[in-house]
Amino acid sequence: MNMVELIAKKREGLAYSADEIAYIINGYTDGSIPDYQMSAWAMAVFFQGMTPEETAELTMAMARSGEQLDLSSIPGVKVDKHSTGGVGDKTTLVVAPLVAAAGIPVAKMSGRGLGFSGGTIDKLESFAGFQTELSREQFLAQVRDVGLAIIGQSGKLTPADKKLYALRDVTATVESVPLIASSIMSKKIAAGADAIILDVKVGKGAFMKTRQQALHLARAMVQIGRNVGRETIAVISDMNQPLGYAVGNALEVKEAIATLSGQGPKDVEELALTIGARMLLLAGKEADLASAYRRLQTLLHDGSALAKLADMVKAQGGDPTHVFQPEHLPEAPYKLQLAAPRAGYLAQIDAELVGHAAVLLGAGRVTKESPIDLSVGILLNKKVDDAVEKGETIAEIQANDKNKAEMALKKLENAIKIIDDPTNPPTLIYDIVSAS
Repeated sequence: MNMVELIAKKREGLAYSADEIAYIINGYTDGSIPDYQMSAWAMAVFFQGMTPEETAELTMAMARSGEQLDLSSIPGVKVDKHSTGGVGDKTTLVVAPLVAAAGIPVAKMSGRGLGFSGGTIDKLESFAGFQTELSREQFLAQVRDVGLAIIGQSGKLTPADKKLYALRDVTATVESVPLIASSIMSKKIAAGADAIILDVKVGKGAFMKTRQQALHLARAMVQIGRNVGRETIAVISDMNQPLGYAVGNALEVKEAIATLSGQGPKDVEELALTIGARMLLLAGKEADLASAYRRLQTLLHDGSALAKLADMVKAQGGDPTHVFQPEHLPEAPYKLQLAAPRAGYLAQIDAELVGHAAVLLGAGRVTKESPIDLSVGILLNKKVDDAVEKGETIAEIQANDKNKAEMALKKLENAIKIIDDPTNPPTLIYDIVSAS
């Protein structure tokens, strides 16, 4: 095969065979296909797209480019969960222990965050001593013994995706649905999932800005799952305002703990139950959604889900007492309040601008090498459609640096819009996409 001919083939809108896709991915992974040819290929895909069959073959080729985790030694159906990312998105910290308490083994590899705040792994490091790196044997043994383990993603999984993603980032080809979908799904498949549930965020604080874009991506990923034999469901959820009230690593851990205690924000609990109930169905633990919801609600309120989080924290070297005493988690000393400039109703809390404010504080990364301050962040007091009085605190900035706090406050002021009359709060769950 010849890479120049394969680039031209896609440029003309023609479909690849499985062998041609394997040639491209294997060649790029081993270095025989250079960046400049792969850049041209990515741009051809960007403009011409891929068929569902091509996208599935691309996904599996990237999954096969490195190690694949074998979870067969763990009894039961292993259901993985992935979020496309947003502001205040601490859902995994709630869903993973919740469904583990219901008897679903959770063997999860997560990444570190690049953007508005840390990833799940960064947030878990708010527990002093928490180990995010385990050997494969330790990882599997913990899932068998505890029912739950969350570790950093192995560098040996999907090396083709890592190379291709870095290239797309500097060649203006990130926003290609086949490339996004295959990137996400290849990692889930390589991590050993039997079934997959996806939380596709849409709105100002998400990569997908419109519902139509989110639906397109969700359908593409669900189709990949169907084509490669992994049952997949996508939940499309709102990210026009932050999820919950807390934005920042330790702050989000505290909010997740509150949710696992049955005292969290309504939107965080609703999204966790929506995702978790479908994980129960995929795992064959419940016959219908209503019974799955009821079971999870019981586990949230009887302490079982919180205890499961503590079990995981202890097993991975953290202090489990901090799960029950979250006031011992990192906290920034400098507090600055955003006061309402007028009375009225909140019409907007722009998630993207709130996220940028959090990054200014040090809660997120600008580059992959940037350090994260686990203690800083933003604590909102209100949601869209809430009434406010003039001078009332809308949000509190928690910082370790006064100058950073003041810069974040200016950014936060632009995120807020107050109007005279009530408005309709945004819908939390827009769509559920499945193979049917």
